[in-house]
Parts: sequence; structure tokens; C-alpha cells
Amino acid sequence: MDGVPRVPEQRRPGSSAGAGEDTGPAAGAGQHMGLATGVEEDTGPATGAAQHTNPAPAPAPLRFSVLGPVRARRGDEVLNTGSPQQRALLAALLLREGRTATAAELIDALWGEEPPSQALAAVRTYASRLRKILDAGILVSESGGYAIRGLGEDALDLAAAQELATRAEKARSAGDLCQARDALTRALALWDGEVLAGVPGPYAEAQRVRLQEWRLQLLETRLDMDLEQGCHAEAVSELTALTAEHPLRERLRELLMLALYRSGRQAEALAVYADTRRLLADELGVDPRPGLRELQQRILQADPGLAAPASPQPEPVAAPVRPAQLPATVPDFTGRTSFVTELSQVLASGSEGRVMAVSALAGIGGVGKTTLAVHVAHQCRAAFPDGQLYVDLQGAGSRAAEPETVLGAFLRALGTADSAIPDSLQERSALYRSVLDGRRVLVLLDNARDAAQIRPLLPGTEGCAALVTSRVRMVDLAGAHLVDLDVMSPDEALQLFTKIVGEERVASERKAALDVVAACGFLPLAIRIAASRLAARRTWTVSVLAAKLADERRRLDELQAGDLAVKATFELGYGQLEPAQARAFRLLGLADGPDISLAAAAAVLDLPAEDTEDLLEALVDTSLLESAAPGRYRFHDLVRLYARACAERDEWPPSEREAALSRLLDFYLATAAAVYAIERPGDRLVEHLEEVRYPGLSFEDRHTAQDWLYAEANALLAFVQQCAKGALLRRAVDLLWVAKDLAESGANSKQYEVAAVALRDAADAADDPRSRARALTTLTNVHLVAGRFEQADAEARLAMDLARAADDLAPSCWAANDRGIIALYQGRHPEGEAYLKEAIESFRFDRNLAGEASALCNLSRIHLAMGQSTSAVELAQQGIVIYDRLGHTLRGANGRYALGLALTGQGRLDAAVDRLTEALEVFRDSRQRLWEGMTLFRLAEAHLVGRRPAQAAALTEQALAVLRGIGGEWRRGNVLTVLGRALSGLGQPGRAEACWQEALGIFEQLGSPEAADVRRLLTPSATV
Repeated sequence: MDGVPRVPEQRRPGSSAGAGEDTGPAAGAGQHMGLATGVEEDTGPATGAAQHTNPAPAPAPLRFSVLGPVRARRGDEVLNTGSPQQRALLAALLLREGRTATAAELIDALWGEEPPSQALAAVRTYASRLRKILDAGILVSESGGYAIRGLGEDALDLAAAQELATRAEKARSAGDLCQARDALTRALALWDGEVLAGVPGPYAEAQRVRLQEWRLQLLETRLDMDLEQGCHAEAVSELTALTAEHPLRERLRELLMLALYRSGRQAEALAVYADTRRLLADELGVDPRPGLRELQQRILQADPGLAAPASPQPEPVAAPVRPAQLPATVPDFTGRTSFVTELSQVLASGSEGRVMAVSALAGIGGVGKTTLAVHVAHQCRAAFPDGQLYVDLQGAGSRAAEPETVLGAFLRALGTADSAIPDSLQERSALYRSVLDGRRVLVLLDNARDAAQIRPLLPGTEGCAALVTSRVRMVDLAGAHLVDLDVMSPDEALQLFTKIVGEERVASERKAALDVVAACGFLPLAIRIAASRLAARRTWTVSVLAAKLADERRRLDELQAGDLAVKATFELGYGQLEPAQARAFRLLGLADGPDISLAAAAAVLDLPAEDTEDLLEALVDTSLLESAAPGRYRFHDLVRLYARACAERDEWPPSEREAALSRLLDFYLATAAAVYAIERPGDRLVEHLEEVRYPGLSFEDRHTAQDWLYAEANALLAFVQQCAKGALLRRAVDLLWVAKDLAESGANSKQYEVAAVALRDAADAADDPRSRARALTTLTNVHLVAGRFEQADAEARLAMDLARAADDLAPSCWAANDRGIIALYQGRHPEGEAYLKEAIESFRFDRNLAGEASALCNLSRIHLAMGQSTSAVELAQQGIVIYDRLGHTLRGANGRYALGLALTGQGRLDAAVDRLTEALEVFRDSRQRLWEGMTLFRLAEAHLVGRRPAQAAALTEQALAVLRGIGGEWRRGNVLTVLGRALSGLGQPGRAEACWQEALGIFEQLGSPEAADVRRLLTPSATV
């Protein structure tokens, strides 16, 4: 669909002229009371109105709504707009957008062909009443009719929607899909149920149809943008519901087919076409329109054009050539397209005489600042015909160049005689600026120490430009355009490596080449050194080089060739640090993880947060550390290796390294335990954890606690793996256990599993029954989330045995609880009942009320599966009572989930939907994606039992989207089965069969008993 649809033209029923057109008095006006006019004139306030010396405060502006019930508001106050007919008059005037409506037109709008005998008097009465509640001058009388004038901007929701639609069209034409989609989303949000709800009359009915059609057009356009932005999986749920609501609307079917195809669901996409063709033939006796038929053929042919459109690549910048002082650019310059474009544009602005342009390029040593700056300078030479100056200021070394010396060299290069060059810095700088006046010169100041060094070297006139490189961000250089240069992208890094080594050697070992550039941290200097070593050794393969770089302890030593060495580059920056900064650099490099928070860094350094921040910001300024986000910091991979090497060499005593890691582990464990406790009040697991010496953070509410846990997830899980050894092992296991929410988050599930496996293996190697039992408990939860029930049961069984042997009550309780729920999933209901009763007793012995409630709710599900729905309801209610008494919001949602299932089993569907909806809100609020998806699925089941297939289909589509990448294939198969039943109930047998076939393939691969149920659904005689 091109552009954004405009609101359809207004049409009066039975008329060819638009209801909003100013056509003068209606031809048929005499049919009503025999009058062409007859509306009283608005003469304004009486002449003798009292005068007030102190004017009252201005009233709040009026706002009107027609995209739902007709309402008038003044600020937060809802005004009484009277009877339905009076609201119909108000709506008719509002929709004319300031144009006058005659009495005859208004009578026709309100009553059509059969107006009452006193219609004109009624119109006058309605107008009079409305005038009393509206501001003066809003409802005016003129030319025998009425109009609403003088409304503020966006006072009418329809006008606001039209303005947003116009913005969306402009943004889309400009290629800004994000802004266009946001504007359309805001426009659609203005609809509030049925348009002109409860307003009578033929005019209102015509407007309802018109505006509802426009809403659907806007919705189709927004969904089209969703697909252009790659949100096809998310769009399927909404499109499924819309096609059920509007089954004959082919554009929605077309979008659904495309969304399904892009989601990898080709069979369903083709089934949508088959269902549509059958429906159109049965209902209308027609075939699908050509666009739909063409899309079907393209799907059958797997047309590459149906893939999500790729972003346009920026045009390469032309490379003018002209000799000057600039060093030669490297022949194998690669990538950096956006930086080249950005810097070229800034420098060009200076050459055009508007302002003297200064760009300051910062980054770590070896990131390619000089290479990029020289390349850009060569690109821009044509814009600076009067010359290009260059100097290496040696700011990273111990003896930086003096500005006086540099100015002397520059003045000589510009033609100034030695005898004319003054001695002082100030005089040289002033003469330098005078010589450059009227010229167009580019100055490249490479490897600057700080802003103070380069200020005297900057040109001072229009037409000139300066390009500066430094390891320090020039935040104190007024007016400078600052650019932070990061490492290369993987594609750029591979291109650079290939250019140096040769296409033939890389083509046959592409994976090894990717390993090499990744080991180099995508740092250009490191890639160039590695590639140069390989190019000089014809007997080496790429795999040989990759193997050498795989050893982190030897990696920096391998990355040197001739006078190039990564370690030497970093050494220059490290050598300039003050002692406290150098200590911070060394100790922060010890911890694994993509980044580190300020609070965690304070624990590593054993310093107050304020002092820690000062040190970290100083390291950022020297480009040895990066500011990943406010309050978060990270090392480049090779810089981290160098920091660790410095720690091993310089940190004294050596025990300080272990102490730093121990403080960080204490901090993470104490803080994660605080998150666990605030989310699960009454759960005594936190009292069974290893003791810590370093404190953690405390939280005011569970939302802040959850924010911390998810923000720290990647760093915390990486550090857990690092601590899977020695004296750190037990605390690492406990940390992973209390961070169990990350296993269910979706985004962190795989990383959590890797950490759990590492801890289990480390506990096995240490032969520590306590750590083994707890590590196995975390791994059981991982397998449960992924739907791997046999593995989960094996881990839980071993955890129970080890916990008993170690006399460790906590894992013993939770392993029994886990085995009960596993038995439920595997259909072993009597065994599951026994495990859960054991868990209840163990939790009661431990006085763990939250654990007891969890086991009661799980036992409820066992009883439901055994046909004991009454006791299932009672058990779930017992669990909820405990949770609510503890103030346990999150796990209280689990109780309501179990109660919803039990109520569904009893046929009490409305109550079941209420409980499940309550649970869903909490799971969404708590970012529990697994439980959110499963609750959507259970709601779909309840609606299906209640014979509401459209709602069931929409909910299952939402469940599929939420559970993408989490929950395992077994859960996906169950959701697909229910989706097929819902689609079958909607009369879409083709798509239903596609869902069942996919579900059958999943269950057969897993060997699940559900496969038999799906086969029955696929038989021609099956009923759903």
C-alpha cells in the first residue's frame, strides 16, 4: 500500500453532495415546516452586561470526541451533552469542521425522511442547550443554520487523527518508517469503541461506516509498515484476529499471508489463501483479487522479493586526488562508510565558508583513528585547494610535541620566512591565523594529547577546517564535532583481513578467518598484524593462525609483527595513568562479562561509588575503558586481556586479585538475594545461602529490583561461570539459584543454561555434594523451562539424593516440588501427587510458606489432571491465600494461573478467564515471558471451551509470539494444536490443518503422547 489513507469524503445518505460541502440552503428545505431558514441569530451578550475589574481565570480548553461516544470535555470535566438527538446535532456540527449546516440539513441528519412535526423547534432547543454548556462564540448561528467555530488545535479527536495521518504520510514518504508508524499508532489510539456510539439518525450511521472504513485503512497501512520493519511475527496475532472479524477483507488476508511467510510458516500462509478462495466463492461467488493470487504464486516459488526489504546502503564518497602534506592513505582501507560520510560533511561545511569546522576523533589505541582521518582528509582535498597541513603530535607518548614547534613548521609550510616567525606561542598562533585568513586549508592534527595542546593550532577563519585524532575525548574543546570511533563490524573486519591475506586463502577457511578477526576483537590494528603475519608465512593456514590466537594468555604476544604490536599500543596509554587509575584498570579487567555497573565496580575496587566513578570516567577519557551506557562500563576484549596481564605483573600482593573477585561475587549474591526476597516474600531460600562479607544493594520495590536483575543479567551470568572453581564455587551456585528468574526470561535462558552446566561440572569435579545438589536444582529448572522433561527428572532425582546425603534441606524441598510438576507433564499423576505431598511436608518443616504455596498449586494441577476438579480448586485457593498473606504478587499470579485451570476444568469459564487475566497482568509486569505466553495459551483454551474461536485464535497467536525462543518445542506443539482448533472453529480448515501438521511433527520428534491426539484431529471425521 502506497502512502497513508486519507479520511474518506463525507456523503449524506441519498445525496450526491458531501454532507460537509457548503452547498447553500438545501433544495428540500421546504419539506420541513415550509421554511428555508428560521434559526435565531446569535446576537452575543446583552449590552448592559456587568463589567468586572478582575477577570476570572481562563477556563480550560474544550475538547470533543466523535471516534467513540460523543463527548465534550473542559479540562478533566466531562460535560453533559444531553439526549441522544442533542448529541447527534453536536456530532453533525463537529463533523462539518466549521462549515455551516442549515436547519433543513440538520433535520435531515437527525431524522431522515420522516422528521417529527416539531423538528425545527427541537433543533433550536438542542442548539440552545448546547450553547449554554459550551464556551461563548463556539456554537454560532448564521445564514439560517449553525456552525461550531473557534476550536483549538486538536480539540476534536478526528482532527487530531487526520493530522497524525498526514504526519505519517510525510514521514513514510521521507523514508522514516519509525516516525510514520508511531504517528499512525497514536492516530488509531484515538478510536474509543464504536464511532458515534449511541447517536441516532441516518447521518450518524453514514459517518460510522465512513470512519470505521478509514480506521481499517489506517490499520492496514500500519500493519504494512510493521512488515516493512520486520515485525512479521508480532503482526500475525493481530492479523489473525482482524481476519476473523472482517473475513471478506482481502487486504488483511494478504498481509496475514505475508506475515506468516516471513515468520517461516509457509504452509499456513498458503492455507490462508485456500481458505480465502473458498470463503469468497461460497459467500460472494467470486475469486480472490489478482494481488492475492500473485502473492500465492510468489510464496509457492519462494520469491526472494518477499523477504523483508534491506536498508539502502549509503552512497560511497567520491575520492578526489591531490598531493599535499597528508601521509599516504592505505591501499586496503576498508569500511567505515558512515564515519567517512559524517566527517566529510562536517569538513565540507568549513570549506564552504560558513564556519571553521573542527572534528575531534577519539578511540582506543589501534582502532584506526589515524587511518580513518588520513583517508577522510584525502577524500576532502578538493574542497581545500590552498593546502593540507599534517602533524603527529605524539600525545600518547611521554614527550608530546610542543605547540610552538608545530606552529613554526606550519608557518614555514605556508610560505613564511624563518626570520618572520616570532618566538612566543601567542605570537606564532596569531601569525598562523593571519596567514590562513582568506585561504581554504585543511589541518590534520594527529595523536593529540589534550585540548590544550591543539587550541593554538586551530585555524581561526571561515573556509578552513581541522581534523583531530586523540585517545582522549575532547569534551573541553568548544564547538568541536566529537566522534567516538568503535571497532569494525564483523563484515568489515573480514573484508580487511581478506584484502591483506588474499581471497584464495580465506575463501576455503571462512570460519577460521571469522575466528581470527573475532580473537582480534575486530580491532583494525590487531587484524592488520594478524593478517600480515599470515601473509608472510605461506606454509601457514588460516586455521593455524586461529589456533594460535585461541589461547587468551598468549594472544597479545602473537599480535605483533615488525614494529607493530597491540600490547605496545596499549602500554602507551597505561603508562600515563595515575596510580589509582592504574589499579582500577588492572582490577576491573579481572571480571568476565560484557560490561560492569558502577556499583559492581565499586565492589571490585572496595571504594565508595563517587570515588569509583571518578576513576572510571578518567579511564573513559583516555579510551582505555568505554562508557556502555549511563552508569555502565566495558573493556574492549584485547584491552581486557592487557589489563589482566598488567594485574598479574603489577598487582601486589597477588591475593588482592582474588579478593577483588570475591568482593564482586559477594556483591552480586547479596543483591540478587535481595531481589529474590522482595519478589518472593516468605520464601526462606535466602536464609539457606552462603554468607557474604561485602554488602549488596537494597531496593524500595520489586520493579526496581527486577530492573537491576535484568540489567545485570549478561554480566552476572558470565561472572558466575568464571567463579565455577575453588572457594568461589558455593557462592556462585547460590547466586545462580537466586537469579532463577533469568532462566524464564527468554533473552537470558541460553546463557543461564550454559552457566548451570558449568557449575554442575565444577561441582562434580570438586566432589561437593552440597554444590552438586544446588547446581542440579538450577539445571532442573532450565530443562523444565525448555520442555525437556526426561532430563529435568533425571537431574531432580539426583539432586534429591545428594541433598539428603548433604543434609541440605533447601534443594531437597525444591527437587521434590520439581519432580511433582515433571510427573504432571509426563502423565504420571499418582507419582506426581506423592512427590508434591512430600514437598509440602518438607516446606512446612522448613517453615517456608512460599514453597508450601507453590507445591499446593502444583498439586492442584495434578488433581485436575486426575479428574478431581473440586479439590483442585480448593488446593489452588489454599495456595493463593498463603501468597496473598505474604504479599507475594509474582507467585500469587502462579496461584491464580493454577486456579484458572481448575475453574476451566469445572466449566466456570468466566471466573477462569478473570483469574487467568489477573495472572497475565502480573506476569507481563514482571517480565516473565514463559508464564506470560503460557497464560495466553490457557486463556485461549478457556475461550475455546466457551465457543469463542476468534478470541482463542488471537490469544494463541500472541502466545506463539511471546514463547518464540523459550518454552521448548513441546509447549509450542500444544499451542499450535489449540490454534488449529480455533481456526477450524472459524471456518479456516486449510490453515487449521497446517497448524496440526506442524504440531504432529513436533510431538513425533519428541515421542510425546500428544501425537495421537493430533492424528485424530487430522482425520476427516474428527470434531474439535
